Amino acid sequence: MKKTRLGKTGLYVSRVAFGALPIQRVDMEYAKKLLIKAYDSGINFFDTARGYSDSEEKIGNALSDFRKDIIIATKTPAKDKSSFFKDLEKSLRELKTDYIDLYQFHNPPFMPDKEDDNELLDAAFLAKKKGMIRYIGISSHKLDIARKAMLSSYFDTIQFPFSMLSTVEEADFVGECKKNDVGFIAMKALSGGLITDAKAAFAGLWKFDNVVPIWGIQKENELDMFIELEKDPPVIDDKMQKIIDDYRNELAGEFCRGCGYCMPCPADIPINMAARISLLLRRSISEDFLNESFKTKMLKINDCINCGHCKDNCPYGIDTPMLLKKELDKYMRAYDTKD
Repeated sequence: MKKTRLGKTGLYVSRVAFGALPIQRVDMEYAKKLLIKAYDSGINFFDTARGYSDSEEKIGNALSDFRKDIIIATKTPAKDKSSFFKDLEKSLRELKTDYIDLYQFHNPPFMPDKEDDNELLDAAFLAKKKGMIRYIGISSHKLDIARKAMLSSYFDTIQFPFSMLSTVEEADFVGECKKNDVGFIAMKALSGGLITDAKAAFAGLWKFDNVVPIWGIQKENELDMFIELEKDPPVIDDKMQKIIDDYRNELAGEFCRGCGYCMPCPADIPINMAARISLLLRRSISEDFLNESFKTKMLKINDCINCGHCKDNCPYGIDTPMLLKKELDKYMRAYDTKD
């Protein structure tokens, strides 16, 4: 499997990386089967996080015998030194390893900076000195934070949402990372499931030779698909460009990526599903949503208490309450005409 250099880390990682968030939804044995098949197929880069329930444990269970041959990235949401080391030590235990190749700050609301006497960076540098981690990264959904991190000397990698729908400014940022020798890891390559044409999504990222997409994998057929795409990478011809342009036109403007940073909702609104329901109805089996059970969940939008939590925590600056009201109207029209 083709590999690329992950910026200043000097690590050579497979250009198809295994995003391990979804394996928290499958049992231990099935996760082991997926992970070992990925390893046997040449995938050597596995990305997870402390917040992905038992994802780390499943990686440790499946791949500890191959530890020297793989590169593991995980993340911490810690906000202080004590929590940082508590998370790190638990990750090491779950992953069955004595070091982590890439330890990332998980979407902090600010860029950790030593000039601000930030103890998180001190903790990361101490962990690196002790050999507990090899390289330091950061994940962010906000371009301003990601750019500051890239321009600093603290971070070896940036993990950022990037897909065939990304803006020119975001594509330019990829180039800036390459120029500054900062590894670029792409999350949300399928825009939270809204891109259903994996071939087009793959082609849109493959043209950037310094981009390492982490494909979220839950099923064996998904893994097989990305393995096959890597063997014969699709090119962007006129037909493929039209597919990409159609997606761009349909998803222009504000849309929910389903990242979940708006959750939990005090009114129990399933925001990360409800705020993009009209898009999901066009891309999924409509019967999964146009039923009495899901209708009850959607109607919780009427119980919104306008606390501002979802809007304040949306990394894309979406007016979430307004979007929810619009999505409820669209949903009810679809529900009323489903027969």
